[in-house]
Amino acid sequence: MVHVTLIAIYLTVIVAIFVVAFTTLAWMVDSWRSPEAKASTAFPVPDEPRLSFSLLVPARHEHEVLAATVGRLCEQDHPNFEILVIVSEDDPETAAVARMLERAHDVVRVVIDENEVKSKPRALNTALPLCSKEIIGVFDAEDDVAPALLRHIDATFRQSRAHIVQGGVQLMNFDSSWWSVRNVLEYFFWFSSRLHFHARLGFIPLGGNTVFVRADLLRKANGWDPECLAEDCELGVRLSSWGARTAVAFGAALATREETPPSARSFFKQRTRWSQGFLQVLRKGEWRRLPTAGQRLMAVYILSMPFAQAFAGVLIPISLVTMLVVKAPALVVLVTYVPLLPTIATMAIEVLALREFRREFAVPVRLRHYLILIAGTVPYQLMLAAAALRATARELRGSRGWEKTEHRNAHRPAALEVEEARS
Repeated sequence: MVHVTLIAIYLTVIVAIFVVAFTTLAWMVDSWRSPEAKASTAFPVPDEPRLSFSLLVPARHEHEVLAATVGRLCEQDHPNFEILVIVSEDDPETAAVARMLERAHDVVRVVIDENEVKSKPRALNTALPLCSKEIIGVFDAEDDVAPALLRHIDATFRQSRAHIVQGGVQLMNFDSSWWSVRNVLEYFFWFSSRLHFHARLGFIPLGGNTVFVRADLLRKANGWDPECLAEDCELGVRLSSWGARTAVAFGAALATREETPPSARSFFKQRTRWSQGFLQVLRKGEWRRLPTAGQRLMAVYILSMPFAQAFAGVLIPISLVTMLVVKAPALVVLVTYVPLLPTIATMAIEVLALREFRREFAVPVRLRHYLILIAGTVPYQLMLAAAALRATARELRGSRGWEKTEHRNAHRPAALEVEEARS
């Protein structure tokens, strides 16, 4: 009886892994299901701009990257925008760079974050009352933003009549570490495909930057949740529950370019923060106010996805070993193979996507990058699993301090040229 129970549990786990792997694969390729679907993800053709924008740039210990980011933002070819750079009173180096930028550019204003506890949502909420424009956008301190972006966002708001517009974000330095090529592809799938699927469904966990919200709606929502470690996701869930419409658009030329975390430790902490933030959003329960049962079910699934994916990533190699060394009925052995089908298909899609990323972003992807991509599948999943476990432990302990990701400008064109020369 015990033996039968264990087999039943094992088969249930295997089926769960298959569901996670299959849905992940389906969402990864959603935008490529037809030429029409792919075309629908693009920005509309911009016309005469009519809206105004307040762009928020929270920057803490970002003196190395802030000047390039804000300088690039100042190049926007939109006629009506302001840039609010938010710095902390205990970070004089970054504050000095921000003041220099304020003197050099009329559109730049410096906002001082004097919150005792520092976090991105608290910094954003500090600047919210000072925003004077119709649309509020958020960028990270290392972002490389296309000069034409605001004109396209302006057109997207008016043509879609959306309350929120999510633009594309793309990590660029795929050659920096063994995990960076996988990290880069995650972003590529997320912003070019998955978010479009979620927007159609009426439930979307927003990205952390290149997101734009109508100012009146954001003020009505009292801004960002200061306690949440995934303030972007939480805001998207909360506004979705209110019935807010989100438009998502992606194009390589307009994607905001960023860098992967510079070290394994930094990447691990970043994923811990994201996973813990998803747990907080799940626990907070705003998703229960979504209008349909399908949306609520999707919300629970998406907010649990980091843990489900990590769980699946760990159990797939375990199931392979079990299949080889444990004596079991033939049916059990056959079922063990089931999760391998979408997993192998996913790896094949990732290889094709890396080729597509190379084409769209005109970067020098080599054979070794494809080999690293494949070889890193299991170690990457193990890192995500460990981060999910740490996130759970931190949340149970009530440890919710903001673990910041450092930036080094590895995604800027000069850095990428160095990588290309090395290749």
